[in-house]
Amino acid sequence: MDTGTLVEALRTVLYVVGFLVAGYAIRYFLTFYVAKWAQKTETKIDDIILQAIKTPLVLAFLIAGISFALCQSALVSSDIKSIIPVFGNILIILLGTFATVRIVVGILSYYAQARPGMKSLAPIFGKVFKMLVYFVAFILILNSLGINVTALVAGLGIAGIAIAFALQETLAQLFAGIYIMTDRPVRVGDYVKIEGGPEGYVVDIGWRSTKIRELPNNIVVVPNAKLADSIVTNYYLPQPELSVLVQVGVSYDSDLEKVERVTIETAREVLQRVQGGVAEFEPFIRYHTFDDFSINFTVILRAKEYVDRYLLTHEFIKALHKRYREEGIEIPFPIRTVIMKEPRPTSS
Repeated sequence: MDTGTLVEALRTVLYVVGFLVAGYAIRYFLTFYVAKWAQKTETKIDDIILQAIKTPLVLAFLIAGISFALCQSALVSSDIKSIIPVFGNILIILLGTFATVRIVVGILSYYAQARPGMKSLAPIFGKVFKMLVYFVAFILILNSLGINVTALVAGLGIAGIAIAFALQETLAQLFAGIYIMTDRPVRVGDYVKIEGGPEGYVVDIGWRSTKIRELPNNIVVVPNAKLADSIVTNYYLPQPELSVLVQVGVSYDSDLEKVERVTIETAREVLQRVQGGVAEFEPFIRYHTFDDFSINFTVILRAKEYVDRYLLTHEFIKALHKRYREEGIEIPFPIRTVIMKEPRPTSS
């Protein structure tokens, strides 16, 4: 090997080493500086992206270095130099595809862990996004090889529109499921009531339907599109605790101050005794109506969750009825006064 050939070979190697060193330098910067900043953020998405691009970035610099060095080398023929950039572009596209797939899968896994309702959708979205990324990579590779892809893209676009029309009902359910899982108006474990529909505990949120277990222990399957379009009362938002309102009426002859004191004492005792009552809550009453035969008021109690209201109301009514009897407070029943008039005597 003569001196010129040796110098040319060393220069080629130096080009490759230079690009490789640059790649590792950028990786070092990402690892020790950008990664430390990313760890301080609340989201884990930036960490997922950094982890996914570290190795492909170094390999991309290595491929670019080899391609550049061979194109600059006098040891490589012009015919080979003409195809080196093409193969370099293809390899970089494949590396970008690999990194993108890792990022997408990582982000979907992160959201599936953060939001359990998305567990069933994560594999589906993963496959869809992978197919989309692979398709884009395939188009870019064909374009790098000099193949006209306009007709292919147009044909696939028309086919996609036809498929979307054929599957519009399924897609509507899918997008409604995405809305439910991302906006989270209902969550697994919540007690909900659908206007004009069932009420119960949400046991599963799928990509097509949501399952609700009613109190009789039967499962109602609600299509996601119907759930998304309905008015839904979620008794677990913003928290499971809720007020329990009990309507009571007492006689007009009652001492209202005494009625208030006795009722609150009874309510306080029931909240502390009955499972499901919020013991630290201070109950109160509000008079609101002069009715036909009674003065009506509302007793406000507090339950730990929606279904606790039934036992709490049951025990409170029993205890209040007993206490009113002991205190001589009358709970009136409907009374109607009938006035009978004597008929007028007829003149003879």
